[in-house]
Amino acid sequence: MIKNVKFIEVRSEIGAGTRGASLGVDAIKIAALDYGSSLFNKHDSVEIKTENQLLFANPGTPYAKRLKGIIGTCERICNEVASTLKSKSFPIVLAGDHSTSTGTIAGIRQAFPKQKLGVIWIDAHADLHSPYTTPTGNVHGMPLAASLGEDNLQSRINKPDKETVDLWTKFKKIGGITPKITYKDMVYISLRDVEPEESYLLKKHKVRIFTTNDVKRNGVEKISRDALAHLSHCSLIYVSFDVDSMDSSISKGTGTPVRNGITEKEAGSLCVRLVQNEKVCCMEIAEVNPTLDKENLMAENTFEILQRVVSQLTT
Repeated sequence: MIKNVKFIEVRSEIGAGTRGASLGVDAIKIAALDYGSSLFNKHDSVEIKTENQLLFANPGTPYAKRLKGIIGTCERICNEVASTLKSKSFPIVLAGDHSTSTGTIAGIRQAFPKQKLGVIWIDAHADLHSPYTTPTGNVHGMPLAASLGEDNLQSRINKPDKETVDLWTKFKKIGGITPKITYKDMVYISLRDVEPEESYLLKKHKVRIFTTNDVKRNGVEKISRDALAHLSHCSLIYVSFDVDSMDSSISKGTGTPVRNGITEKEAGSLCVRLVQNEKVCCMEIAEVNPTLDKENLMAENTFEILQRVVSQLTT
């Protein structure tokens, strides 16, 4: 399997509630330098313009903070991912906060509008909130809901104003297709920190979830095989890796660490095993925050995983 890898760097953190994720990409690059690696010299890379200046302005609606800026960023990601795929390259999105994955999913669907896309979401969180259900207003908790076209009005706790609703509608429609995926097209791995509004959707739609205990009990090989088998009806698969899927004891270098996660070795083996599958067309890595870390440990762990993935794709 020899693929032409292209890094898409997105230093956006306006979807997060904790500051610092915009520094994650550079922290990973510093880890590469510390390891004496030339990885980032070997592959093409493009940087997406962000809207981080909005951090110094009023966040706007409390139910989808800075969403207008996130839409602009995601539209640019969408176009770059689509053009990368059309040029037969494999995009690896190195992101700040996880809201950018809405743009990544949109880009895959824009490139392949007639193909069924599966999503493997390696994350402690479900990211299924909408402006109607969010407890925080942070959009990094909403990317899958946006991709599903999901409002979850049955669980609503908020009453967003018309401007917020209009922006949310625009967010769901990035790339010109909505919904972009269905609940049958999703698999979660290491999911463990879920709000009641999200639990309602997961149970209602019987979404496939592999817990951390499943990974430890059955091993990475079986979990990977079963996850891919669950998405056998899909012709393309996107892998999204939020570093908070790893246990909080490994590193504090992410905005929302959660106990009982997978180890860095399990995470690396999982990502490597998944990208071996020919259907996997894109990968995203998100939420490294070096301002919360000691000695850049999370970025170092993440770089080791990235290096293993790229090696698998290019040899």
